Amino acid sequence: MVWIHPGFIYLIGCLLIPLLKGKIRQAYVVLLPIIALADLALMALGFFGDLPLETWEIPFLKYTLMLGHVDNLSLFFGFLFVIVSLAMFVYASHVKEEWQHVSAFLYIGSTLGVVFAGDLFTLLFFWEVMAWASLFLIWYRKTEAAWGAGFRYIMVHSFGGICLFAGVVLQLRATGSIAWGFSSLVDPATHGIELPGIMILIAFMINGAVPPLHAWLSDAYPEATVTGTVFLNAFTTKSAIYVLLRGFTGYEALMWLGAIMAVYGIIYALIVNDIRRVLAYHIISQGGYMVAGIGIGTGLAVGGAIAHALCYTMCKTLLFMSAGAVLAATGTAKMSDLGGLYKSMPKTFWMWMIGAASISGFPLFSVFVSKPLVIESAVFANQPWPWLLLEIASVGTFLCLAVKIPYLTFFERETPKGIKAQDPPINMMAGMGILAVLCIAVAVFPGPMYHMILPAVEGLASEIHTFEHYIAHPYAPKIVVELSMFFLFAFPAFWWVLREPFTHREPKMALDLDWFYRISGQWFIWFCEKPVLSFAKFVDRLTLKIASYFVWFGRNPVEALRIKHLDLRLQLEKNLDVTSDYVRAYESGLEGARQRYPRELPRLSLGASLILILLFLVVYVILYLAG
Repeated sequence: MVWIHPGFIYLIGCLLIPLLKGKIRQAYVVLLPIIALADLALMALGFFGDLPLETWEIPFLKYTLMLGHVDNLSLFFGFLFVIVSLAMFVYASHVKEEWQHVSAFLYIGSTLGVVFAGDLFTLLFFWEVMAWASLFLIWYRKTEAAWGAGFRYIMVHSFGGICLFAGVVLQLRATGSIAWGFSSLVDPATHGIELPGIMILIAFMINGAVPPLHAWLSDAYPEATVTGTVFLNAFTTKSAIYVLLRGFTGYEALMWLGAIMAVYGIIYALIVNDIRRVLAYHIISQGGYMVAGIGIGTGLAVGGAIAHALCYTMCKTLLFMSAGAVLAATGTAKMSDLGGLYKSMPKTFWMWMIGAASISGFPLFSVFVSKPLVIESAVFANQPWPWLLLEIASVGTFLCLAVKIPYLTFFERETPKGIKAQDPPINMMAGMGILAVLCIAVAVFPGPMYHMILPAVEGLASEIHTFEHYIAHPYAPKIVVELSMFFLFAFPAFWWVLREPFTHREPKMALDLDWFYRISGQWFIWFCEKPVLSFAKFVDRLTLKIASYFVWFGRNPVEALRIKHLDLRLQLEKNLDVTSDYVRAYESGLEGARQRYPRELPRLSLGASLILILLFLVVYVILYLAG
C-alpha cells in the first residue's frame, strides 16, 4: 500500500487556508497536524509495510527522484516535527492573518520534505523552499527591524543554497550518483571528506548556526512575529542536525565545533537583554551538544544527539511560547523593561519554569534523559576538553534560563508603570500545556523514545553497547547524584549572575560576529556605489560615444573618411608649422566639410555595383575554400 507523504499534507493543505475563516480555519490548522501524526503512527505500526519505505519516485532527466524515503531516523524526526507543529498550531490558531499560517505550513511541509528526501536533488529543492517559506514569518511582523533582518536572513540562506547546489553538482560529477544515505559523504577509511562534501557541509553548518556562520539566527529570530519565532526555532536548525546525522556522522571536526558552539552560545545568552534573543543564542548553545555528538560518532553520542533533538526542541519551543506570551501581553521582551510579572502572569511563569527545568536537565524533566548521554560519550571517547566545554555550557544554561530570566522578568521589582499584563488566551495556554506535559512525560517514561532511537543508532554507529546499557538505566543512582551535585554547586552562582553585565537593567547591545557582516556589507555597498558604479558610468559613456560615432560615420562613409583624412592632415601640419598656409587651407576645408556633412551619398552605376558584388563573392569563395 502506498503511504501518504506527511510533508504533502502540509504543502497541499495550506492551499485551503485562505478560503477558510474564523473558527473553521482555527480547527483546520490544528486538524492537519493531527492527520500527519496519524499517518506517521500508521508507518511506525507497519500498516504500509516494513521499513524502509521507498515510494513517491519521479523520473527526472536520467535520474529518479525519491521524494519519500522512510527509515528509522527519518521516521523519528518526522514524529518530532509533527508533534511540535501540533502544539504550535494550537498556540497560533488565534492568528487572523491567513498568510502567516500558509507560510508556516509551507515551512513545516518543506522541512518534512528534507527529512524524507531520498536523493540530493530532492533535498536541494525542499532546502530552498524551507528557506523562502520561513522568511515570511519574519517579514510579517512588518517593522523596519524585521525587514532588515529578513533580508540578511535570506541572503545568508541563499549563500547556503548556492553551497549546497555546488556540492550536489560536484558530488554528481565525481560519483555519477545523487544517492543520499547514512554517512554517504564521509570516507569510511580516512573519516575525511572531499570537496563536494565540504561544500555540502558548509550549507548544513549555515542552517545549523555553527559559528562563525550563526549570526543570521540571533539577528532574525527575535524580529519575527510572536508565533513566527515559535515556528522558526524548531525546524531550520533541527533539520540541519538531521542531515548532519545522515551525511557526516563520525566526522571529528564536528565534535570540536559543537563543543565551541555550546560555550559560545551560552556566553551571549547570559549577556543579551531581549528574552527572545537570549533563547536564539541558546539555540546555538544546545545545537552544539547535538553537533558534538554527531562528531564523536559513537553509539552513545549519536543516540544522545538524536534524543536531545526531541527533548530539547520540546522544551525550547515551550520557552519561546512563554516568551511570546510575555511579548504579546506587555509589548516588549526586553528584561530591562520588565519585572514583577508573576502577579499578573502566574501561569506563564510556571510554563516557563517547566521549560527551564527541562532544558537545564533536572531529573524527571526531558533533557535529563538526553543531554547527559552526549556529555558522557565525550568521557568514554577520551575527549576531556569537549567534555569540559559541554559541562560549562550546562552551568550557563541553568543560570541563564532557570535563574536570570525568571528572576528579572517575573520578580525582582514591581511591574513598570504602563504595563498591564495578563496570561495569554486559552489556545496559547493549551499549546504550552501540551509541550509542558510532554516535557515531563518523556522524562518519566523514556522507554518509547529510546526504543525508536535504537534502530536509527544501529544504522549510524558501529558500537552501540554503551548506548544500550545507558538507556537501560537512565535513572541510575550515580547519574542522579552527579546531576544533583552539579545543580547544588552551580546554585551559588545565582548572586553572581544577577550582577552587571548579566542583569542588563540598562539597555545594551552585544557585539557579535554579525558586526563583521554589517561592516562588510557597508563596504560592499560603498564598493558597488563608488568604484563599480563609476566604472559602469564610464563604460556607458564610452559605449554611447562609440555608438554615436558609428551612426555619424554610417550616414555617409565616403564623406566621413574624407573629413577624418583632412583632420589627420591638419594635425600633422600643425605639428610641423603652425603658421603654414597649408594649415589655414586644411582648417577651411575641414570646416566646410563638417558643415556640408553628410551631403548627398555618392551613387554607383549598375555595372559598378555588379562588379563590386562579384568581387565580394569571389573573395568569399576563396576564403571558404582555403578554410
